[in-house]
Amino acid sequence: MAKQAIPSFDLTEQYGLIEADVMAAVERVLKSGHYILGPEVNAFESELAGYLGVRHAIGVANGSDALLLALMALGIQPGDEVLIPTFTFFATAGAVARLGAVPVFCNIDLNTFNLDPAELEKRLTAKTRAIIPVHLYGQVADMDAIMNFARQHGLSVIEDAAQAIGASYRGKTVCNFGDIGCLSFYPTKNLGACGDAGMVVTNDDPLAEKLRILRTHGSKKKYHHDVLGFNSRLDEL
Repeated sequence: MAKQAIPSFDLTEQYGLIEADVMAAVERVLKSGHYILGPEVNAFESELAGYLGVRHAIGVANGSDALLLALMALGIQPGDEVLIPTFTFFATAGAVARLGAVPVFCNIDLNTFNLDPAELEKRLTAKTRAIIPVHLYGQVADMDAIMNFARQHGLSVIEDAAQAIGASYRGKTVCNFGDIGCLSFYPTKNLGACGDAGMVVTNDDPLAEKLRILRTHGSKKKYHHDVLGFNSRLDEL
């Protein structure tokens, strides 16, 4: 009997299970005439905010932009230092570097592969402004220890939950601990889209307003640009 390879991940197979629903939704969007930040995005933002138990969910183009926008909203400047784990996807460090800030790598806990809170004190300097714990493989980082350290030193916290949507820690879902949470809907993620997509979530009203402005070229009102943002709008499909 010939051996048959069984893939651990098959997007085509997954699509086949929901094909009728997907095609009906695609047709609905195409017939609506609303293709960017329309009613489908609004509904998704509202539903996801409810699922996570957060006040605001802001759809963006991808998970990498989510991290970048979060850093911008928190006012991270060139030369600032941001503490991140050594074991993570490139985008975590890349978002920091794109702003001219410095990613400072902290060793991980080998039991979870998440950031080891004991490393934070070793990497702290007068230039440290934020921490980005990454909830890797669906495991939530030690947020009690991380948040205690952040509060003690006046640091912002961005949760990178690209691989952990739906995970919880001490009865609370991810993205409810730090100032901002970042999600990715890349096709291979826990909740994957048919293309790139991301979300920034927060319980802070002023931060949410900043994030919505930044994702649309720094504009709150059409053709009026208050700050330097960029195009990171989530499309309807």
